[in-house]
Amino acid sequence: MMTYAVASSTTNLALLPGFLDPVNLLNSFGTWMLVGLLLVVFIESGLLFPLLPGDSLLFTAGLIAASKSTEIEPFAPIWLLMILIPIAGIAGDQVGYVIGARGGTALFKEDSKFFKKKYIDESHEFFVKHGPITIVLARFVPIVRTFAPVVAGAANMKYRIFVTYNVIGGIAWGSGVTFLGYLLGQIEFVRDNIDYIFLLIVAVSVLPIVIEVGKRVFGKKRTESADLETEHVGS
Repeated sequence: MMTYAVASSTTNLALLPGFLDPVNLLNSFGTWMLVGLLLVVFIESGLLFPLLPGDSLLFTAGLIAASKSTEIEPFAPIWLLMILIPIAGIAGDQVGYVIGARGGTALFKEDSKFFKKKYIDESHEFFVKHGPITIVLARFVPIVRTFAPVVAGAANMKYRIFVTYNVIGGIAWGSGVTFLGYLLGQIEFVRDNIDYIFLLIVAVSVLPIVIEVGKRVFGKKRTESADLETEHVGS
């Protein structure tokens, strides 16, 4: 079984569970690394399982493809990765859209903890306001990229428009992040500090989510404060 020596360096500092560490995850597939990589991309892209290392996994795949070390043997050439990864991502989003269109509204209920019906209404308004470019941008945000196609389907986004921007986003994300890893992987500084690079990728990826959650929390507090002031004035 082929394993990668960089695993020891990434798991020392990357504060992720073993199954989220991109190198450990790739190593777990053994000789089926390419198939496993594509399967993870497919699942994360639209099957309601967001806890997978999408960005760092693609970056790692590109990094390995750039390796000329005898200890880190590439499991696929960069040109093949840049073709197959976008296909897997696009296919995953297509399935997510179908799930949303056929049963997505049933998942979102008023009393649900995670799938509240208001998310569908808000998402529909968001798609109308910002247009289909949302599908492209969602690709680069963890968790959001998993639920975006489902929400698009549940919000009745036109299928033709969804397919067009799904392809654009799938290529931009799948090929872009992988090729970035390939380019940076040829720089000695990046290779020597790959554990810190992974942490940076995770931090940058999660930042939009943290900001959005913060807005919701503070917005809710402001609303509650305004209601209390109104009640106080009224009394």
